[in-house]
Amino acid sequence: MIEHDFSDDCIRIMGLLSERNNVLLSGPPATGKSRLLAELKSAFQTAVKAGASYRPERRIPLPANNTTVPGWLPSPERDNRKVFVTAFDQSTHQRDVLRGLVPRITKDGETLGFTVSQGILYRAAEHARTPEGASLLIIDEINRGPAVAVFGASIVSLESDKRLAADGLPSSTTQTFELLDNDGQMVDYALPRHLYIVGAMNQADASVAPLDVAFQRRFAPYQLRPNESVLWHHFGLDRELTSPLPEETSRHEDVYTALVCAWRRVNDRLSAGRGAAFQLGHGALMHTIPPQDHDGALKYAANCWTLLKAHVDEVFFGDLRGIAETISADAPGSPYTLSETTFAEQPVLQLSPSEDLPPDQVYRALQAIAESR
Repeated sequence: MIEHDFSDDCIRIMGLLSERNNVLLSGPPATGKSRLLAELKSAFQTAVKAGASYRPERRIPLPANNTTVPGWLPSPERDNRKVFVTAFDQSTHQRDVLRGLVPRITKDGETLGFTVSQGILYRAAEHARTPEGASLLIIDEINRGPAVAVFGASIVSLESDKRLAADGLPSSTTQTFELLDNDGQMVDYALPRHLYIVGAMNQADASVAPLDVAFQRRFAPYQLRPNESVLWHHFGLDRELTSPLPEETSRHEDVYTALVCAWRRVNDRLSAGRGAAFQLGHGALMHTIPPQDHDGALKYAANCWTLLKAHVDEVFFGDLRGIAETISADAPGSPYTLSETTFAEQPVLQLSPSEDLPPDQVYRALQAIAESR
C-alpha cells in the first residue's frame, strides 16, 4: 500500500473539490497558503487507475495488490492528471484565462493580424475533456485581478451542477456560455466535470477590492488561521513554561516562549482593532532553524520582532495610538514609549524608539507585551 503523507488541510480541500469543484483558500499572511498550494499540486497528481498506481515524479507503475485509491482524490479513476498554475494581477484579462483576440507575431513580409488566445482556464478545461484527463487549476492572488471580468460569462458555469456530466455529455442542468473558437466565431462552451479550481487570497490586502459576493459563492470557502501549536513544536517548547516569564534570563527557551506569547498577544490586538484577517501567521516566526543558545535565540527573536513590528505598523498605518496599544508601549519594562510633542504649534505623537530593537532589548519588549493586559 502507498502511504500518502499529506496534511489534514490538503485532504480536506481535496474532499471539497470532489464535492464542489471549486475552493477559495484564504487566511492571514504567513499561515501557509503557498505551502498548501504546493502540497495540493503534489496530491492531485497522485494518480490511480484500474488497480495500478504510479508516483507522478517517477511515472513507475506499481503492482495492483500494493495500491489503494485514496478516498479523498478527485476523479480517482483518471490517470492523465495535470496541474495548471497562475497568479492574477491588475493586468490580467479574460483572454489570459479563457479566449480572446491577441496580436499575431508576424514574419518578414507578412501582414499584421490577430489570433485567438488559449487562456489557462481554457487549456485546463480542454485537458479535462480528454478521455482520461483531470485538471487542477491553481490561481494564487485571485483577488488581485478583476476576477469577475476575467472569468466573464463562465462564472455561471463554474458550479458543479452546471458542469458537463462525468461522462463528458451535457445534463439537464449544464450551463453553457459563449466562447471564441479558432476561427474567431462564437460557440457554446461548457466546463467539464473533471476540472477543479483552487483560488487563494489574502482577505486583508488593502491594495485590492473585495471579491464579488456572487463570484465567491461559487467556491467552497476554506480558511487558514495562525496556529500556535506549530510554533511550540518549532521551538521545542513546553507550554507549561509560558507563565510566568522571568525578568532576566540566560535560557534560549525563555526567549522563544516570550516570542510566541508576544506574537499571540499582538494577534489578539490586531484582531480586536482591525479584524482577524489582519493577524500574522505562524510562518513569520519560522524563517530558519532556531538556534539553541541564548545569544542566538536573541538574534533570532530580534529578526522575528522586526517583521512582526513592521506588520503592525502597516496594519495601523497613521494610527500611532493603535500601534502603541498593540506593542504595549509604556508598559513596565517595555523599551517603547509614546509621547506627545508639538510641531507648528500642533500636538504630535511620537513613538520611540523608531529604529529596530537590538537583540539585547528584544526580550524585555516581548515580555512586556506577553504579560500586559
